[in-house]
Amino acid sequence: MQLPTFDDVLDAAARIAPHAHVTPVLHARSIDALAGCSLHFKAEHLQRVGAFKFRGACNAVWALEDADAARGVVTHSSGNHGAALALAALSRGIPCHVVTPANAVPAKLAAIAGYGAALHRCEATLAAREAACDTLQRHTGATLVHPYEDARVIAGQGTAVLELLATSGPLDTVVVPVGGGGLAAGTAIALAGRAPGTRLVLAEPAGADDAARSLATGQRVTDVVPDTVCDGLRAGIGRPNFRILQAAGVEVVTVGDDAVVAAMRLVWQRMKQLIEPSAAVALAAVLASPQRFAGQRVGVILSGGNADLASLVRAGRA
Repeated sequence: MQLPTFDDVLDAAARIAPHAHVTPVLHARSIDALAGCSLHFKAEHLQRVGAFKFRGACNAVWALEDADAARGVVTHSSGNHGAALALAALSRGIPCHVVTPANAVPAKLAAIAGYGAALHRCEATLAAREAACDTLQRHTGATLVHPYEDARVIAGQGTAVLELLATSGPLDTVVVPVGGGGLAAGTAIALAGRAPGTRLVLAEPAGADDAARSLATGQRVTDVVPDTVCDGLRAGIGRPNFRILQAAGVEVVTVGDDAVVAAMRLVWQRMKQLIEPSAAVALAAVLASPQRFAGQRVGVILSGGNADLASLVRAGRA
C-alpha cells in the first residue's frame, strides 16, 4: 500500500464535505480543573453513524471510479466501520457487504443492517474475517475497504484533526485512541502537514496494548489477546499504520478498563454526552498522566458514542 500524504488528507476533506458532519468542539471547565490543562473535545460521537469512522469510509466510497463503485464494497468489522461503510455506500447507491465476527456487539450489528448492508457472519478470528472477505470479493467483484489498512480510510480519518485545529486554534498536544491505527495514523499525517509542532499522544487500553509494545520495541507485536471493555480498540495495529506512527515518533499512554469507565462516566456527568469506552480512553489517558499535559492546550478526539450500555451494566461498570 502506498502510504497516504497530507495532500490526500486535504483531498479527503473536500471529498467528504457534502456528506460528513463538521462536529463541534466541546469544553468542560470542571474537567479542565481535574486534568490541570485546557481540554478541547472533538465530538466525533456526534458524527454520522456515531463515530469518526464515517470519515474514512465516506472518502473510500466516493473515491471509487464509477465502474468499481457499481460492483459495491466489502469489509470486515465488529461495529462502527461496518456501519460507516454501509451508510457511505447507501449515500452513493451501491451494494455493501460486511463480514461480522460472532462476538460482535448486537447493537452495532443492528446499525450496520439498518443502513442496508448485507451481513455475513463468521468466526471471531482475523483469519476467518479475511477469508470471508476474499470469498465475497471473488463472487461479487466488490472493492475491499479495510477498516484501517487502507490509504483512503487513513486519509479520511485525518480530516477530524483538521477541523479540530480550525476551531480550537493552536494546540500543544492531541490525544487520540488507538486500535488498528486508522485514526491515529491519519491524525499523525494531518498534524505533520498542518501543525508540526503539536505532539501526538495515543491512548490505548492496557488489555489491548499491542501498539504500545510495538512502538516500544520497534517491531509490530501481533500476539496480544485483547481483554478490554473498549470493543472498538481490540484490533491489532495495522502494518502501514505502525509505519506511519513509528516515523512520527508518537507517545502512547495505556490505561486500565476501570479508568476508562470512570472517564466515560465523568463525561456523562459533567458534559451530558454519551460516549463509548473506546472514546473515553483518550480522556482517561489525560487524567492518568497529569504531568504530561499540565498547563497545556490539549485536543482530545472523542471517537464514538455507540456504547453497549447493556453489557456495561451486566459487568457492573455503568
